[in-house]
Amino acid sequence: MPETIGIVLLAAGRGTRFGEAAKLLALLNGKPLVRHAAETAVAAKLGPMAVVLGAHGAAVRQALAGLDLRIVDNPAHAEGLSTSLRCGLDAVPEASAVIVMLGDMPRIRPSHLASLVEAFLAADPAPAAIVPVHRGVRGNPVLLHRPLLAHDLASLTGDQGAGRLLAARTDVVELEMDAAVTLDIDTQAALIAAARA
Repeated sequence: MPETIGIVLLAAGRGTRFGEAAKLLALLNGKPLVRHAAETAVAAKLGPMAVVLGAHGAAVRQALAGLDLRIVDNPAHAEGLSTSLRCGLDAVPEASAVIVMLGDMPRIRPSHLASLVEAFLAADPAPAAIVPVHRGVRGNPVLLHRPLLAHDLASLTGDQGAGRLLAARTDVVELEMDAAVTLDIDTQAALIAAARA
């Protein structure tokens, strides 16, 4: 049976380290950070795609106008990342594997997503996840295989993403990639550096 691979883009956080402004709406090369990520997801032409909104939801929704994706509001976003991850997974029930992207990683390209999918489909037996690595550091986005992770994902609470859950498993494949997989924009300084790069 062919795998259906979906995408969940997490765009619900407040981005407190960035300052007062809404981080995901900060412009990089004239485009909001979150739109960079969403356009990459759409361009990858995979399965169903959902974006999870929370803080600054109306403005982020506006920044994504015209893109072909499912938009989901997470009313519990203030309780942490785990609630947004579950919201996103619930929005793409037909996907047996899901690539989880972060809205503050503007250098991720469709080729990164294609590499994750390729590694997943080539692995035998199927792994619980494919995790990108750059120089020994695990990054994002990650591909999660739902059948193997269903129980673990359901037990996540608070501000936990899949990282802690995967750290304890032996059935995770690490895939060497470029520096984009470890570049997230958490501060104004990081945004300035990304614009100069």
